[in-house]
Amino acid sequence: MKTEIETKPTNGAMMLFLFFALFIAGIISIYKEQQIMGALMLLISFFILPGLCIINPNESLVLVLFGDYKGTIKQNGFFWTNPFMIKKKVSLRAQNFDSSPIKVNDKLGNPIMIGGVLVWKVQNTYKSSFEVDDYKNFIKVQSESAIRKLAGLYPYDNLDHEHEISLRSGGEEVNLQLEKELAERLEIAGIVVLEARISSLAYASEIAGAMLQRQQAIAMVAARQKIVEGAVGMVESALKSLSDKNIIDLDIDKKAAMISNLMVVLCSDKSASPVVNAGTLHQ
Repeated sequence: MKTEIETKPTNGAMMLFLFFALFIAGIISIYKEQQIMGALMLLISFFILPGLCIINPNESLVLVLFGDYKGTIKQNGFFWTNPFMIKKKVSLRAQNFDSSPIKVNDKLGNPIMIGGVLVWKVQNTYKSSFEVDDYKNFIKVQSESAIRKLAGLYPYDNLDHEHEISLRSGGEEVNLQLEKELAERLEIAGIVVLEARISSLAYASEIAGAMLQRQQAIAMVAARQKIVEGAVGMVESALKSLSDKNIIDLDIDKKAAMISNLMVVLCSDKSASPVVNAGTLHQ
């Protein structure tokens, strides 16, 4: 398999000077009635023109002569090449590809909308020009394919398994997995991946409402659990304090009633409405 060959072209300024010299000499020869010599000089001068080319910084020029790859010019400047060569410009600048959100299924089979952003640049001009048909379209298709594969490796969220990596909470690890997958896929096209990130992530519209209710329910249960844990600690502290200071002697039934009342007050999401007992402690 051929690889990229960096070639050194002829200085363009020198060939441009030669063009003007031959052109002027040809005009003078025709004026002096040396038509054949003059026509030959003009023909050679016009033959020089198609070979002139300008290469800007971070651009390259792929050269092909009669179907045979002759090399790539990566040096910027003004040059001259064989006029019969087909010249194809390939940008070496870093470029972005922003994938529109696509509907896929996550590891648990839930439909989600996911999109990514890719920062890439051409590293091997031979591969990008001849190993694939259209390297920009190749990047688009392979990026969407890699995102689909990534979505199938992780669940959207780790609501049931706290220690499992998810798309929403995986962060850098998920992005590195996407970057690795894209680097392997785009290597055949001579593309180097500079960065890959998930840019958008959401549940698909048909289940978004149900999953939101699920998240709210889990959050509410977790909050209630914390409230109950705190209330139990407060009740325990209150009973211990009453017992240590001998403020009141409570039997089992009264302790149970007191615990019940305190738990109701502490765990309720509304303000308590006290009932004043005007009788004795036993009434």
